[in-house]
Amino acid sequence: MSTDAGRLTAEDLEFLHRPLHGFLSVAAGPLPPQPRPVWFEATAEGTIQLFTAPDSLKVRRLRRDPRASIVVAAPAGERERWLSIAGRTTVETEGAHDLCARLAARYWDLDDPVRADELAGMLATDQVRLVIHPEAVSRYRN
Repeated sequence: MSTDAGRLTAEDLEFLHRPLHGFLSVAAGPLPPQPRPVWFEATAEGTIQLFTAPDSLKVRRLRRDPRASIVVAAPAGERERWLSIAGRTTVETEGAHDLCARLAARYWDLDDPVRADELAGMLATDQVRLVIHPEAVSRYRN
C-alpha cells in the first residue's frame, strides 16, 4: 500500500476512468460512516465528482462537516487493486445535470428505452454536484 498527500497519479486516473462503483462515506459526527455505492467521475484536475439530490442526507452532513472519502476497487476476477481518496468536499449548484448525463452514458446502455426514461426522470429533478478535493490518497495494487 502507498499513500500520497492529496494527488492522483496518471495511473490512478486511468483506473478511475473505468465504469467502477465508488463507495462514498461522509463524516457523520459520533455515528460510524455509512458507505454508499455511487457513480463518480475523476476530473483532469484530480478531483472526484458525483451528483445527488440537494436535500439528501449526505448533503446535509457535508454542509455540517465537509469531510468525505471514496473507495474504488477493481471487480472480482481481477488482481486486487483499490484507491481510497479523502478530502474536503464542496457542494456545487452548477453542472450536476451534465455530470448525471455523462455518468448515465458511462454506466448504462442508453439505447435501452427503460434506461433512457430513467435518465430523463433523473434530469427532471434538482441535483447538486459534490466535488471531493483530495487531501490523502491511498492505493494498493497487487
